Amino acid sequence: MRQVQASLLLQRGLPERRLAHAQVGMFGHVFLWTELVSLGNRQAHGEDTGQTGSQTSICESKIFFFLYCCFSTDLSKLDNEKKELIESDIAALHRFYSKNLHYTDNAALVFLFAQVNCNGFTIEDEELSHLGSAIFPDVALMNHSCCPNIIVTFKGTVAEIRAVQEIHAGDEVFTSYIDLLYPTEDRNDRLMDSYFFTCDCRECSTKQKDPAKLEIRKLSDPPSHQTVKDMIKYARNIVEEFRRAKHYKTPSELLEMCELSLDKMGSVFVDSNVYMLHMMYQAMGVCLYLQEWDGALKYGEKIIKPYSKHYPAYSLNVASMWLKLGRLYMGLEKTTIGTKALKKALAIMQIAHGPDHHYIAEIKKELEL
Repeated sequence: MRQVQASLLLQRGLPERRLAHAQVGMFGHVFLWTELVSLGNRQAHGEDTGQTGSQTSICESKIFFFLYCCFSTDLSKLDNEKKELIESDIAALHRFYSKNLHYTDNAALVFLFAQVNCNGFTIEDEELSHLGSAIFPDVALMNHSCCPNIIVTFKGTVAEIRAVQEIHAGDEVFTSYIDLLYPTEDRNDRLMDSYFFTCDCRECSTKQKDPAKLEIRKLSDPPSHQTVKDMIKYARNIVEEFRRAKHYKTPSELLEMCELSLDKMGSVFVDSNVYMLHMMYQAMGVCLYLQEWDGALKYGEKIIKPYSKHYPAYSLNVASMWLKLGRLYMGLEKTTIGTKALKKALAIMQIAHGPDHHYIAEIKKELEL
C-alpha cells in the first residue's frame, strides 16, 4: 500500500475557510481552485500557511509543474457547457479575490481550470457523498482501465493506493477514472467527454459484461431491435435530463421523474439493467433526502444484488450501498438484517480503505464490535 500526500485539499469542516468556500461554491462545481487561490491569498498577505517557505515553494512548484508540463488539455475539445462552467468559476474567482490578487489573462485561467477539471480527484465520504476536490500529482500519473488493479481512497489529505488484484513486478497499475456501472459505449463516451480518450482494456475489447448490463425482459412477444434501441436512447436522455433537473426541480418532482422513467423503461428492461439501476439510485437518494425511509429501503434492496454483479471486486459503490442499507435497517429497528448489511460493507471497506481507517472504526462502533 502506497500513500501520497495531497498537494492541496478542500475538505469539509475546515472552519477558518468554510465561509469563503460556501460563497464560491454557489458559482460552480470546481472547489479545488478555491483552495488553491486561498493558499495564494494567504501567502500574498504574509499569513501563516503552516508550512515553511521552502516547503510552500516545493508544493507550489510541484503543482504547477504537474499542471503545465505533465498533462495537456486541448481547449478546442471543450464543449460550450464546459466552457460556460469554467467561465462561471473564473467569474467567482475574480468576484471574491480580485481585490487581493492580480491574475494572468483570462485565456491562461481557462487553460488552468480545464487542466484541474481533467486531472483533479473528487474526495467522497464512506457513503460516496461529495466532500471536495484535490490534486494528487503522483496518483494522477496512473492510467485508466475499466478493469483496475488498484483502488484509490483518501484519509485526510493523504491518498492511499491498494491492490484489488494480484500485481506482479513490472505490471502497470491502473485505476478507474469513471463509474464502472455502465456499458462499454457509455463508459467510453464519458471518458472521451471528460478526458479526451477511449479505453481499450480487456473489458472494453470483449464487452463481456454488456449483455447483463443491458438485459431486456423475456416476454412472450419480445420487443423488436428498434424498440430496444429506442429505449436505450430514451434511457441515456433521461439520465442526462435528470442530472440537469436537479438544479431546478423540487425533490418531489424529481422523485416523480424517477418513478415515471422506471415505469417506462421497465416495460423493456429488467430491474438489473443499469439504466433502471441508475434511476433507482437517484430515487433512493431523493427518498433519503425526503426522509421517506421505507421508499429508500425499497430501492436499495433492488439495487444491491445487481450492483454486486456489475461492479468489480471491492467496489466502493457496492460498499456504500451495503452501508446505506445497513444504516436504514438499523434506523428502522431491523437489527439482525442491518448487522449483516453493515458487516458486508465492512468486509469490502477493510480491503479498500485499510483496517486502520477511521471509517472502519466508525462502522465497528455501530456494530458494537
